[in-house]
Amino acid sequence: MERSFGVDEAGRGPVLGSLFVACVRADPAALPAGIDDSKRLSPGRREALAADLRDDDRIAVAVREVTPTEIDAPDTDLNALTIEAGAAAIDSVASVGADAEATADRTAADAAGVVDACDTDAERFGRRVREATTADVEITAEHGADEKYDLVGAASVVAKVARDAHIGALADEHGPVGSGYPSDPTTREFLAKYVREQGDLPSFARRSWKTSREALAAAEQSALAEF
Repeated sequence: MERSFGVDEAGRGPVLGSLFVACVRADPAALPAGIDDSKRLSPGRREALAADLRDDDRIAVAVREVTPTEIDAPDTDLNALTIEAGAAAIDSVASVGADAEATADRTAADAAGVVDACDTDAERFGRRVREATTADVEITAEHGADEKYDLVGAASVVAKVARDAHIGALADEHGPVGSGYPSDPTTREFLAKYVREQGDLPSFARRSWKTSREALAAAEQSALAEF
């Protein structure tokens, strides 16, 4: 069965900000030229492609946000949250697309898609996404799917643009926050300064991340040294 949708995420690893999961549903032939894994594209090119995807009536796009509060919840994990968000995105576009419009009795059961696998066991990840959907769809999960399938690449572009806009809005409000990733010196400096000045983490930090715990511990040690 021809693939008609792709799912990918952006922002699983950062200590700052939300995770975004996107689903793009379309005839692959309708996708704009130049679709690729979002990491291989410049920010400007990603934004242009995301705009083209959203502006094309032949293409259905859905994005789900997973907030730091949800990520920090003790009764869940990042894989489960990514699966839930991906399933919700699939459900929201399941009745849209070239293979759902041919006849009145043709349903979303005719749809098949690929999800970029976040779990080490791709088959298990795909099965869990399928179990979480309410639509009757066929789902395959693969590692590196954003490099192999244009529909997944398109989803990666949409998710990354949503994530970048989110971080941009945080920077507009709070000053330079960097990329939000623990390896980014600007992000680590922002966190350390914020905790020193405010006595706690910002609301958009993932408190359960090691980087957040280290920032709190460093501030506490500094305060004790000054006492």
